[in-house]
Amino acid sequence: MRVLVVDDDAGLLASLAALLAADGHEVVTTGEGRRGLALAERGGLDVIVCDINLPDLDGFALCRQLRGAGIATPLILLTSRDGDVDEALGLDLGADDYMTKPFSPRVLLARLRALARRASAPAAPEAEVRRGELVIDRERLTIHYAGARIPATVTELRLLAALVERPGRVLSRERLLAAARDDDESVVAPRLADTYVARLRRKLDGVRAGAGASIETVTGAGYRWRDDG
Repeated sequence: MRVLVVDDDAGLLASLAALLAADGHEVVTTGEGRRGLALAERGGLDVIVCDINLPDLDGFALCRQLRGAGIATPLILLTSRDGDVDEALGLDLGADDYMTKPFSPRVLLARLRALARRASAPAAPEAEVRRGELVIDRERLTIHYAGARIPATVTELRLLAALVERPGRVLSRERLLAAARDDDESVVAPRLADTYVARLRRKLDGVRAGAGASIETVTGAGYRWRDDG
């Protein structure tokens, strides 16, 4: 993989570069957020690892600008903070994963591999999923609703497809995350499914008010796509 690492901690930047290179990856590094954004906009990257606390352009802003420009390169945010608000904000802006320092190098490598697998996985036999006015194209990694394009990360697309393919069936948070992340190598808090679902609901509502209600909450069990037929 070609990995971009953005962090203003020179020591951590060097150690991450060495870790990734030893694992066989091509590594591009910078300690500046704006430089990281420029490198990401050029393309050719498989995964981006970015610290939140950058002096010139923080990780949240970098994530927001990339997703706003339609760049869906998988992104892991790093932070020394340990708070649910930071985590939810990062994921809400379109990050694919979130790690709090200090973290295990093995877990970081596992998550990088999982993100790369999701982004580069070949199309499933049923590449296109349709449910009413909703069209999910796994091959093109696009979501359309009522003719409008809905920007989404790979994680969001996979989670929505898991629901839409099983209308009326309740999927637990753990099962949704397993389908969305394709990651059996690291432990992920089930509550992250709530953040992904909230983002998808808002995006659907942005096209048509109330459309997000198609994703129903089943208290104590998980979520399901409303079966109107």
